[in-house]
Amino acid sequence: MFGRFIGGHHGPTHHRHERPHHGGGLFEERGRGREGGRGPRMFEQGSLRLVILHLLQDKSRHGYEVIKAIEQLVGGDYSPSPGVIYPTLTLLEELGYAAVEAENGGKKLYRITAEGVDFLDQNKEVLDVVLKRLEIKQRASGTEAPELRRSIQNFKMALHTRLGKGELDQQQLHAIIDIIDRAAVAIERA
Repeated sequence: MFGRFIGGHHGPTHHRHERPHHGGGLFEERGRGREGGRGPRMFEQGSLRLVILHLLQDKSRHGYEVIKAIEQLVGGDYSPSPGVIYPTLTLLEELGYAAVEAENGGKKLYRITAEGVDFLDQNKEVLDVVLKRLEIKQRASGTEAPELRRSIQNFKMALHTRLGKGELDQQQLHAIIDIIDRAAVAIERA
């Protein structure tokens, strides 16, 4: 069962992108932990594909939405890096399990294909194990106000993205500081 999913090939054809499984447990691929550094390995090679396809079954999503959905699945303590998610989405597209539904300004909206649904069905037991472990991880991390953790992460990401666009002039810097100060005051008074 696991060999078909995790191993070097599945079904009658061999895809050049799939590699044999080497060691580790169910949580293998790395992403960013709570402190922004390298977190624990969260997904075994291949299991991230199943989780992403599972999420695409619910609705079509952009890469950023996949990142946020996985973050919610584990209670907000883990956020997979774009360097893991976007190549996996591209791989799923190359394998025929996902397709780009729309593209707007370089942002791709992915949907699951019929082949992706079949792949999920063939690996339902593996997916169930992965989702169960994510559920346990979510409970262990505490579920107090996951929406608050998500919004804090969104704030951090927005600030990081803006600062990554280049140096701020004084007017832009003061505008951002004012926004943060107003938000802090509003939170204190809530």
